[in-house]
Amino acid sequence: MTTTKSPLRERPLLDALRRDRRAWFAVPVLALVVLGAALTPFLTRAVAETDTDHLFSGPSARHLLGTDDLGRDIFVRVIAGSLVTLQVATIAVGVALVLGTALGLLAGYRGGVLDAVLMRITDGLLAFPLLVLALTVVAALGPGLRNALIAIAVVTTPRFARLVRGEVLSLRTREWVAAARIVGVSTPKILLRHLLPHLAGTLLVFAALQASTAIMAEASLSFLGLGVQPPQPGWGGMVAAGTAHLEATWALSVFPGLAILLTIAAFNLLADALRDALDAHRPVLTPIR
Repeated sequence: MTTTKSPLRERPLLDALRRDRRAWFAVPVLALVVLGAALTPFLTRAVAETDTDHLFSGPSARHLLGTDDLGRDIFVRVIAGSLVTLQVATIAVGVALVLGTALGLLAGYRGGVLDAVLMRITDGLLAFPLLVLALTVVAALGPGLRNALIAIAVVTTPRFARLVRGEVLSLRTREWVAAARIVGVSTPKILLRHLLPHLAGTLLVFAALQASTAIMAEASLSFLGLGVQPPQPGWGGMVAAGTAHLEATWALSVFPGLAILLTIAAFNLLADALRDALDAHRPVLTPIR
């Protein structure tokens, strides 16, 4: 049987990304988000510190982005809010990726009743707008970051399942999959060693896209008071708090809103760059040992 290395390792992915200007924007922005999340545990005192002599102050040398209604530094709170964003992009999307991939592999490869049942459940969940379904889940579980992460994972999982199932339906008809079955290769090995590696590039791009959607969903939930709860800083909650004080200061809403915008744009541009880099060197599908 002919064997090849993993498709992702065969492609000069990093070289292609280095030449893509979209990656030049996306990678530094996401690196700043990761850096801000890493610094958050060291900013606990600074996040809660108040300056009652400078309420609703604008950007200054003392407070780079101004202060809020309690005199808290907006710059520090925006940095601390990046931890929530990183948790959404990694935990919520990561759980959805694992669960959705597992369900999609099983449904696409097994077919029959299992496929019909899983896909009908998936279709039912996809029939609802993402935010509406997330609001329903959070309303049932209660407000809070943990429940918001659960809600986002629940509503994102069907998207991965549907994508993977469609890819597997095409891949399972390949000659090398039939040959693997004939020689007695077990189903788990076929799924994990023969099919899953060919889905890696597609899943990577789709995960980046879903990360931006998940971040917007979490910000929306926090804006409505169902996500991150005070005093923990979250960008959506900061935007909501700022809308009540727009006449006093514009900074409280604008800067966390700008952080949301840049992060979502970075994930979308990274997904586009990854897609083009992977497609440019996509090999002919062959068996993977």
